[in-house]
Amino acid sequence: MKKVINDQADGLRQLMAGHAGQRVAVVGGSTAVGVTSVTLNLAAALLQQGKDVLLHDERRGAAPTLAERQGHLLLIDSVLDLQGALSPLASQADHILVVLQPNAASIKDCYACIKKLHYAHALQRLRVLVNYATDAAQAQRILDNLVLASGRYLALTLEPAGLVRADPQLAQARKLNLSVVEAYKNSPAALDFHHIAANLLQWPWAASPVQTASAMALPNSGQKDQPELALH
Repeated sequence: MKKVINDQADGLRQLMAGHAGQRVAVVGGSTAVGVTSVTLNLAAALLQQGKDVLLHDERRGAAPTLAERQGHLLLIDSVLDLQGALSPLASQADHILVVLQPNAASIKDCYACIKKLHYAHALQRLRVLVNYATDAAQAQRILDNLVLASGRYLALTLEPAGLVRADPQLAQARKLNLSVVEAYKNSPAALDFHHIAANLLQWPWAASPVQTASAMALPNSGQKDQPELALH
């Protein structure tokens, strides 16, 4: 993606201007759910919609600064620590977007990730995206169930961010070292990313950044906060 800054640390330093832009941290409930693909394709879609976007990939180990010029949108390909907590940069995000796939293991891992994030940072609101969904109905069933479980057992507001359909052109785009949004702009997945990106621009900025909840009481060990989740 030529317009996206590749040097993460230098790119963030270039955007220092005293005002924070909107930040979205993208995380996975487990490995191999497509967090990097989602982040890259959302950035490409936002760029095509005329927005100025900066990517930061925490897997590359850069040590970024925390401020960027007002009006810029920062997408963070986030890595959680062993306790399921966000990095210092990602913890300043306006929104946390959790990615999962429509299979039993991924759904259960996603709920566990949501639970850890909730207790690590006292989060009251998260967004969830279903990647590689068969169709909208499948994704909606999964999202509805996660929303219900998170509200009932964690008192957490979970907001659906949408879905990306399973699309063979995602793999073809990777072979070209391009996002599917760039390589196959009319493909089902590319259209889904554009839809999510357009909605993302309407997400409100957080009144305050995510906080670390080191002093927050852990849930009662006897409390039932691990529900049986419908898988499909």
